[in-house]
Amino acid sequence: MPESVVREVLDVRDLTVEYDGVVALHEASVSVGSGEVLALLGPSGSGKSTLLYAVAGFRPPSAGEVWLHGRLVASAHRVEPPERRDVAVVFQNYALWPHLSVIDTVAYPARRRRVPRAQARREALTILQRLRVAHLADRRPAELSGGEQQRVGLARALARNASLYLFDEPTAHLDTHVRGLFLAELVSRQRASGAGALYATHDAEEALGLADRVALLNAGRIVQVGTPGQVYAEPVDLWAARLTGPASVLVEGDRQLLVRPGWAGLGGDLSGRVSAVWFRGPHSDHLVETARGSLLIREPGPPRCRVDDEVSWSLHRHWALGA
Repeated sequence: MPESVVREVLDVRDLTVEYDGVVALHEASVSVGSGEVLALLGPSGSGKSTLLYAVAGFRPPSAGEVWLHGRLVASAHRVEPPERRDVAVVFQNYALWPHLSVIDTVAYPARRRRVPRAQARREALTILQRLRVAHLADRRPAELSGGEQQRVGLARALARNASLYLFDEPTAHLDTHVRGLFLAELVSRQRASGAGALYATHDAEEALGLADRVALLNAGRIVQVGTPGQVYAEPVDLWAARLTGPASVLVEGDRQLLVRPGWAGLGGDLSGRVSAVWFRGPHSDHLVETARGSLLIREPGPPRCRVDDEVSWSLHRHWALGA
């Protein structure tokens, strides 16, 4: 996000949400600036969807506050309904209207803004074309596959001129190619409009590649918030390290050293034995047993070694956990 962009779209302050007496989200505080994407990264049950639903107005807080554009929209004593919040939501379960065709579904947000029907349908068709589903324009939801319904739901959200987009694992049912198309379109439209986005996902690669900042959630608590580079290279603990990508831990005295696969290389002054090798296409992973622990080393191209080979290796970088 450009440094000059500082306007805050969303401010969540010490938000706690309970379901039947069970705390699903505990004192969460996050903010989203204009033009910023904040990814919520965590496993199932970590509180990602609960946070989104509280911001959207579908779940009332037990404590804490939700502010949109400097206006209090939710607290333990006051909750504005979803229709009064300038947000667009994409659910995992599509939530399409069964009686509307695809093109009218995507045109609906523009029609709500009193855009003429023909213009709204033209704008909708453009979005459908970019998501490679324009050929479905005249179909109803019952005639679509699950993946096609998901793309239509995404297109409808992109058609809104909202100031804040809330995405609840929107690419979970998309193949890799379509996922890339959607993410590119999302970033393009969101950046151009200056809208903020809160993006829930369990996919670390997606979160790190898409977001300006990432919030890591575990058991209803926010564990760390930082840029993708910060949460990947400087995790607060081993759980955060493993959530954000492959991680090896070497022991040096009373310290645990985090080593990412690209932070070590084959060849050098240290010794070890290869216990496993995986060819990944663009690169190969070598699991090396060392005197300080097991180490995953990633090298470009096909494998350079075989299982049980004695190898030398070098360490280029590390992060002291708990430092």
